Amino acid sequence: MSNFEGRRAQRQQRAMQRRRYRMKVGAAAALGGIVVLGTAGAAAGEEDLRATAGIQLASLALPLFTDSPAPAAAPSPSATPGAETSEAAPEAAPSPSSSSADAEKQAAEQTAADAAAADAAAAAQAEAQAAAAREAEAAAAAAAAEQAAAEEAARIAAAAVPVDDPAGAKAYAASVLGSHGWEASQMTCLDTLWNKESEWLTSATNASSGAYGIPQALPGTKLATAGGDWQTNYRTQINWGLTYIESRYGSPCSALNFHYANNWY
Repeated sequence: MSNFEGRRAQRQQRAMQRRRYRMKVGAAAALGGIVVLGTAGAAAGEEDLRATAGIQLASLALPLFTDSPAPAAAPSPSATPGAETSEAAPEAAPSPSSSSADAEKQAAEQTAADAAAADAAAAAQAEAQAAAAREAEAAAAAAAAEQAAAEEAARIAAAAVPVDDPAGAKAYAASVLGSHGWEASQMTCLDTLWNKESEWLTSATNASSGAYGIPQALPGTKLATAGGDWQTNYRTQINWGLTYIESRYGSPCSALNFHYANNWY
């Protein structure tokens, strides 16, 4: 039997005891009233007897309807101190369904945490790969730029050195005579003229006058009108020289004749 049911049984038992007590008291009072009534009947008249009997019966009946306090019942041996004042039920143990829901929630949270960690690791790996690719691309670009710079430096260095190639210079001059309207026979006069001036050397320099190149331009900077590589390229020098001869003498043979007469042209 639970504590709650035990307390309810005790209250019912105390209420029954109170009712029995009131019944006993009422019976005793009624008995006493009868005795008094008999004694009074002898001394009083009939009217006084009825009035006194009514009063006595009313006073005797009053305890039957009055809820007088009954003596407190002794506590039940099974009852413990403080049991009647506290009816709180013991804390219930968690249900299996609640434990299962908590476990599922924890599993879902762990799964989400694992997924987030995997995503972070994948992002870090992708960033590392991208950084490595950028570094490789930058290194390749730097190497290409360095190679290009080296090639340009080599080209500049090579261009700065005059190409002294008399045979090549003569072959080129013979190939462009026709562009000036001259016959191939003019090559003999041109060969004699520039052989006397520079021996067909691109780097030929007159120490006294400063004339420069195969056609011995004076000053040598005049050759720049034919190209920026006038100091090193015999083609540039020949183009300038043939234009000069055409404008001043008309042909290589006429220039040679002037040279014979004046020792310059």
